[in-house]
Amino acid sequence: MRVHAYAAPAAGEPLARTTIERRDVGPADVLIEIEYAGICHSDIHTVNGDWGPQPFPVVPGHEIVGTVREIGSDVTTHRVGDRVGVGCMVNSCGECANCRNGDEQYCLSGMVPTYAGTDRDGTTTQGGYSTHVVVDAGYVLRVPDGIDPAATAPLLCAGITTYSPLRRWGAGPGTRVAVVGLGGLGHMAVKLAHAMGAEVTVLSQSLKKQEDGLRLGADAYFATSDPDTFTQLAGRFDLIVNTVSAAVDVDAYLSLLAVDGALVNVGAPADPLPVNAMSLIGGRRTFAGSMIGGIAETQEMLDFCAEHGLGADVEVIAADRVNEAYERVLASDVRYRFVIDASTLR
Repeated sequence: MRVHAYAAPAAGEPLARTTIERRDVGPADVLIEIEYAGICHSDIHTVNGDWGPQPFPVVPGHEIVGTVREIGSDVTTHRVGDRVGVGCMVNSCGECANCRNGDEQYCLSGMVPTYAGTDRDGTTTQGGYSTHVVVDAGYVLRVPDGIDPAATAPLLCAGITTYSPLRRWGAGPGTRVAVVGLGGLGHMAVKLAHAMGAEVTVLSQSLKKQEDGLRLGADAYFATSDPDTFTQLAGRFDLIVNTVSAAVDVDAYLSLLAVDGALVNVGAPADPLPVNAMSLIGGRRTFAGSMIGGIAETQEMLDFCAEHGLGADVEVIAADRVNEAYERVLASDVRYRFVIDASTLR
């Protein structure tokens, strides 16, 4: 099956309209007609070659919402006509301890990313900037009724990336959570932590998005460019979720944690982040990392968002504006996620 798509032909080159081949629907597969595909900063890193050599041409996109058009003979979890989602992975070994525990994202054999990865059949995966995709049914999520499909697409990456650490480190009533950065990830972290019942503070370089942060559910907003911020907030937070991909002063942020507090990185800066051991020892603090979530947890996140009426703040664009959107993401000129209307590819 040949389908329309937008692909990066080589590292650093603009994406261009093309056609790609999708595999036949196997017994365990689902054919999805894509409605919306979110644009993640990871897409840009990948096509620019920031994370090493890639199997170009690459069709990015791992925030996918669409409708089931065909199912394999063994599929019982989805039906034709269902609205579904696909996130950052489309396969894993299914047999290692992590996969058995529902942490497929940490598969010991390596999970298969939605694009620029090697699937179990040896083919290169291609992502959601296209009209259709074929995915193993075990990695296809149910999109609940009553949730906006365009606003749902970014939940498959930005949503689960922030939901997972908030849940794991116990965000809820009586906890004080800080979110570093108010971008695609950060704005979802604020919404989710607020819905979980936590007291939420945004820590951003400046106050230019303060109005947005408070609208999204933050109780307070501080500029990290002001040295007084770190004095005023010392020892305050139970959990800090760092969503920025730039280098930060880890020790300074650790100083904002209460005893037993945790600083969790979900942003992926290119350079190492040094830390002074005394910043951890002095308050029995934790410096941790987290990457998306397993399939069951991702479904839990979608159900939570539907229950609380949550979705990403999105700007929907036609596919032929993808290169412009990339430039605007790099310029921080989006609030807060671009989503491609896949019907414009047909």
